[in-house]
Amino acid sequence: MYTPPTKITEKAVLIGLITPTQDKDKATEYLDELKFLLETAGGVSMKYFMQSLPYPEPRTYVGSGKLIEIANYISENQIDIAIFDDELSPSQIRNLEKALKCKVLDRTTLILDIFAFRAKTSYAKIQVELAQYQYLLPRLTRMWTHLEKQQGGIGLKGPGEKEIETDRRIIKDKISLLKGKLKEIDKQKITQRKSREALVRVALVGYTNVGKSTIMNLLSKSDILAENKLFATLDTTVRKVVIENLPFLLSDTVGFIRKLPHHLIESFKSTLDEVKEADILLHVVDISHPAFEDHIQVVNKTLSELTVNDKPIFIVFNKIDAYSFIKNH
Repeated sequence: MYTPPTKITEKAVLIGLITPTQDKDKATEYLDELKFLLETAGGVSMKYFMQSLPYPEPRTYVGSGKLIEIANYISENQIDIAIFDDELSPSQIRNLEKALKCKVLDRTTLILDIFAFRAKTSYAKIQVELAQYQYLLPRLTRMWTHLEKQQGGIGLKGPGEKEIETDRRIIKDKISLLKGKLKEIDKQKITQRKSREALVRVALVGYTNVGKSTIMNLLSKSDILAENKLFATLDTTVRKVVIENLPFLLSDTVGFIRKLPHHLIESFKSTLDEVKEADILLHVVDISHPAFEDHIQVVNKTLSELTVNDKPIFIVFNKIDAYSFIKNH
């Protein structure tokens, strides 16, 4: 599933909705985050498009008039991709590609692409591939590149079986295989964790790009990758830290984000086992971000889904210097 990113910088337009539950400010904030995701993936945002609707248009997400406006801009400015802030259905993607005559992505696909690029270890790569196939399975169409070519076609298709059914079966087999691989790695990780049971375990959690890895590096004197990009690291890192003669294990975990696809959370639950087994959680918050309260809610919701919100949780406000600067200017 993983393909290396191209060196060509792709130009994109970002599309979102203003709804009864999402005002213009909130919609703009979400598109700003989508822009950050795009930049992390190596693309550049050329323009935002927003439309007020009670709910996404079932066929094309936006209304016909707005669709024409977007199509004209794409044609006139040689745009490569149209990225939508919500998850699109297979029929919406087909209709939009036909109308816009460019590549169409949704927020989920973009996040999966970043995860695929960021995955470095075999464990993270398997988790990302599993999430990709789980996302792909309900979206199979006859346009899908035939997967049977990867395994050889002889004896693969049953009498009269449609190609789409064959593709679906192959993907289900791959999902089953990947889940089996994850279970084997999980067994090894459980053994590793048991060997560390004597020490208190502390896990850093938080929204993506709040500075968890930077804090991890400072406390543990490590050199974990820390960038001003989303999902800079996907693999949980554990380090032994000693503060005032008190030793403990500190782990850095993958950051959370709004509208994170459920199957992606499912795929990364193994990575988040360090959070489940921690004695204390340090919830790192970027206090300088205008939406930091929103971010706190997203993290709390995700922790609740992982059933770990009953642990001692301490909020750590990070980037306080940037917050002071913003207030004074």
